Amino acid sequence: MEQISSAAQVIISVIPIVGIVMGSAVIFFYLLWYHRRKTLLIKAGQYAHDDFDLLSFSLLAGLLLSCVGVALTVFLAIIQGTSYALLGGIIPLSMGAGLLVYYGIRRGDKAS
Repeated sequence: MEQISSAAQVIISVIPIVGIVMGSAVIFFYLLWYHRRKTLLIKAGQYAHDDFDLLSFSLLAGLLLSCVGVALTVFLAIIQGTSYALLGGIIPLSMGAGLLVYYGIRRGDKAS
């Protein structure tokens, strides 16, 4: 295998760090500006509370996580067989199943 120069190794190791720092900065400023916007709307008397539909969110997230979990589990089982890498598919699959169970229980509560 060909040797990689030390400069290339440094660049390759710095790229993920820069990506994480830039992503964190974007998230920080989004949260800061969202907070300032909400504060100004409250001071102006124009703030309307947003309702969050937990039931619909749990259904959507459960379906997405279950589908991704099944795909990853099957793919990793074919590629690597039974190993710890299989947890990469089993964990999202179990989280999605848990959210779908939560949705089913809560939907049953609202019906009665």
